[in-house]
Amino acid sequence: SFRIALPSYLKARGAHNVFHASLLRVHIPNDDRLFPGHAENQVGLTDEVSGEWAVEQIIGHSGTKTDSLFQVKWKSGDVTWLPYEKADHLDALGEYFDVLGISDVSQL
Repeated sequence: SFRIALPSYLKARGAHNVFHASLLRVHIPNDDRLFPGHAENQVGLTDEVSGEWAVEQIIGHSGTKTDSLFQVKWKSGDVTWLPYEKADHLDALGEYFDVLGISDVSQL
C-alpha cells in the first residue's frame, strides 16, 4: 500500500490517502483539446459547488409535447439532453418556445 499526499480540498471531503499498489497508475495530464472541461480547476470538487449549472441556450428538441427531450447548451460548453420534466423550469425553454413561435410544450 502507498500513502499519497492529497490536496486539502480532497482531505476536507474525506478522501482516503492510502491505496493498494494495484490501484495506482501514472498520472497523464489532461489534453484540453481532446477532453475540454476536465482540468482540475474546471471540475467542481469543493463545498462551494451548488449543484446548479448555468444554461446558455436550448438548441434543439426531439419528441412531442411532454415526452420531448431538449438539447441544452450549458455555459461550460457542454451539450446534453434533458427530458421536459427537468427543463420545464428553465428560462431558456421560454426563449426557445419564442424562437419556435409557440407558447408551451403542448404545441410541439
